[in-house]
Amino acid sequence: MTVPVECERLHRALRECHRRVPSGPPREAACRHLNRSLADCFVAVVCPAESETVKTLCSSGGTALKRSQCQQAQLSLAVCLSSNQDQS
Repeated sequence: MTVPVECERLHRALRECHRRVPSGPPREAACRHLNRSLADCFVAVVCPAESETVKTLCSSGGTALKRSQCQQAQLSLAVCLSSNQDQS
């Protein structure tokens, strides 16, 4: 797996967390925030426009229209991610 330059720092931190903390629930708890941040970074690099749209439209509650727009944005992001998956 190639790690995008933008995500290298998070990837190193997650690897270090996995090295320092024993596997199991302690590691899951200790490394959770790094795992989530690295996943968010990958998504933002692969589908930047769709990712930003989801953040904007889905960041808080709102009208039925905003919720509908959020759902549409999430679908667009899912399609983008799916189309960029490694098909090997």
